[in-house]
Amino acid sequence: MYFQRYYLDCLSLASYLIADKQTGKAVVIDPQRDIEVYLNDAKEHGFQIEHVILTHFHADFISGHIELREAVGAQIHLGNKADAEFRFHPLSEGDELILGSVKLSILETPGHTPEGISILVYNLNENPDQPEMVLTGDTLFLGDVGRPDLLASIGVTAEELASMLYDSLHEKILKLPDETLVYPAHGAGSMCGKQLSSESVTTLGEQRKYNYALQPMSKQAFVEMVTADLPEAPHYFVHDAILNRKDRQTLNESISAAWHAFSLDETLEMLNNSVQVIDVRDATEFAGAHLKGTINIGLDGRYATWAGTVLRKQLPILVIAEDEEQIEEAMMRLGRIGFDQIKGFLKDGLNSLNEHPELVSQTKRISAQALHEWDEKITVIDIRSQSEWESGHISNSINIPLNQLQERFNEIPRDETVVVHCQGGYRSSIAASLLEKQGFENVVDLVGGYRAWLTAIAT
Repeated sequence: MYFQRYYLDCLSLASYLIADKQTGKAVVIDPQRDIEVYLNDAKEHGFQIEHVILTHFHADFISGHIELREAVGAQIHLGNKADAEFRFHPLSEGDELILGSVKLSILETPGHTPEGISILVYNLNENPDQPEMVLTGDTLFLGDVGRPDLLASIGVTAEELASMLYDSLHEKILKLPDETLVYPAHGAGSMCGKQLSSESVTTLGEQRKYNYALQPMSKQAFVEMVTADLPEAPHYFVHDAILNRKDRQTLNESISAAWHAFSLDETLEMLNNSVQVIDVRDATEFAGAHLKGTINIGLDGRYATWAGTVLRKQLPILVIAEDEEQIEEAMMRLGRIGFDQIKGFLKDGLNSLNEHPELVSQTKRISAQALHEWDEKITVIDIRSQSEWESGHISNSINIPLNQLQERFNEIPRDETVVVHCQGGYRSSIAASLLEKQGFENVVDLVGGYRAWLTAIAT
């Protein structure tokens, strides 16, 4: 058996390729939308990707099932409760997929979503009677379980799904042997749970001991626990959950359609007509010089997540970047979350502004030490999540999480200096650019964020 785990840090996404080395037959589980990594590995090892399985309709990214179907003719498989525009093979409890000496067996495990499944993987040459691993999708994470409240499950309440989740865990997964390896679809940083581990794999026995959601409790206690204190899901989750059900264009088709260079004049005209212009350079470069009215979402952080949070999916997007490689990466990572409404990019990037200094803006920045010594009146806006703020914050700061900022501009004074900060400096650059675009004139970005502040006040 050949088994490969792929991990996409920016989306905390784990996907898998499983193949039988003798027959060359392969399956991909929960693929990302840019599928080259699977195609390259399959080609290198002489595998034919015949199947692609989605453990459920994902809400936090667009999966690459359509891309694999179009690229290699892979058959798409989903749980039998799934409803999709495209043709797929429904999988029910106990169904098997045989790849030579590798067997995949299906467990129906609703709870995160109604159509959720888990996949038992058997190496028939070594132990045909006991699974070597279970791929749990978003049903069971390492250290957590899937949240039951996401709107991927339209028409089903969080409490109903939590009840299903309890049954899936206790009647299906927890009945597996302790030595079964557990491979979920997400890791730490994902919004599909509350406190996911950064580990890539562990045994079911370890999860029985240390996963808070698997400790002995009644179903009612479990339902109350997993539906409480859930982090707010990004706005784009509903969009992605719906798009994953559709027979849509491929990522390559989307990028090809968007590959159009616009002049500075054309960009300015669009900037004033509801086109979202994003500058994907890092915070330092953006602060030094940028086109007025643009939004900074740097490629050096959780770009897709925050683009999906602060951008509107119904409005066109135009990209400003350093070079074509950066432009393509920006488009591809937007495509991973289904933001295909990209019009193009600014021709020659910031070099197009060389003869137009009147169009250039800079973002003021301040060190933590300088802020600590500041004796003028200021308003400090902490754009971290509420839980981050509650764990420690700058005295007298105002907590407005970045995902709420655009709805709460009116809470921020326009007649005094506004200092924005996050934990390390990435999110605050996004916030500062949004405030500047909204007409705030005295915006200052705290370099290094709250971490730098803690260091400054300790010295």
